Amino acid sequence: MTDRAPVHELRALTGVRGIAAWFVVFYHIRLSIAGLPIGLRDVFAKGYLAVDFFFLLSGFVIWLTWSGRIRTGGMNGDGTSIPRFLHKRIARIWPLHLVTLGGAVALALVLRATGRNDPQFVFPELPLHILLLQNWGFTRHLAWNDPAWSISAELGAYLLFPALVIAVDWRRLPSLALLAIAVALLIGLHLAMGAPTLGTDIPRYGLLRCLIEFTTGSIVCALWLRWRGTRAPLYGAVAILVLVSLWRIGAPETLVVPALFAVALLLLALTAGRDHNPFETGLVHYFGEISYATYLSHFILWKAFKLAFVNDATAVSLAKIALYLAMVLLASIALYHLIERPAQRWLNRLPSRLREGLGEGRP
Repeated sequence: MTDRAPVHELRALTGVRGIAAWFVVFYHIRLSIAGLPIGLRDVFAKGYLAVDFFFLLSGFVIWLTWSGRIRTGGMNGDGTSIPRFLHKRIARIWPLHLVTLGGAVALALVLRATGRNDPQFVFPELPLHILLLQNWGFTRHLAWNDPAWSISAELGAYLLFPALVIAVDWRRLPSLALLAIAVALLIGLHLAMGAPTLGTDIPRYGLLRCLIEFTTGSIVCALWLRWRGTRAPLYGAVAILVLVSLWRIGAPETLVVPALFAVALLLLALTAGRDHNPFETGLVHYFGEISYATYLSHFILWKAFKLAFVNDATAVSLAKIALYLAMVLLASIALYHLIERPAQRWLNRLPSRLREGLGEGRP
């Protein structure tokens, strides 16, 4: 089957990524917000599930962007597509991770210098965090910058992605086969975890959670490429209603939620680009662009904010919560424009600069 040429960006998916990142922020601060209604607190308590959407979305976008290039060996057929893919992904995730981890180290040193200690900051494990290996089964707890566990898991998915592309071409399989494989993967995740929630024992199950959902996201992308312009959005909406109903009546989160998010991702992609799409407005899209900085910075900022401004961490006033949220937003903007994007561009240009330097040094 021949797919139509993919677009460069689905703005709706970028916008939703920003919303999901702020959902994680509220998850981490929910128990501190004074006067927060119980119903809203219960909603924010599920904020950890945004990470599952990130994994699916990552598999979707990377399959869309890189599967063809890796499969064909790149435009020049020179065998450099896989190293180029890995180089670009590391340039995308590692610099900002190092900066936020550096902020955590600075905070830990300040605490030590003032006679305090935070069990979050485990110095013997710091090398694992620097190398983004902390969630590969080497530790039994989260440490340093908690949200970075998912970036560690993503790195594992990136390393295995070329093998996935070489092993299978989703375009050659019927749609029913793709759906069956996706269902089998998600059932396998549920059975392997055997846990009440997807957030259970992240050091043990987090990498598996990422790999299965990332792969499922790649299948969703293949289905989207095939179903654009069809009546699939209608069927997707019905499927979402069914899955939400099952979840509400007690179906296991580990089984229903990844399926729900996979269908939601497909529906978002199928409806992207339509007039008046709320996820594609300028502000929402910008929040999506800076979402990686939001995701990686908010946890350490919250720890520092509580140390500086909070006496009772179980009842932080709405005024102080608003101040903290403003700080996260400003930090996200600054980190995106001053660190994330410049470092990514510099690292992406580094191989060509090295080749030029070697060329200039030849006799």
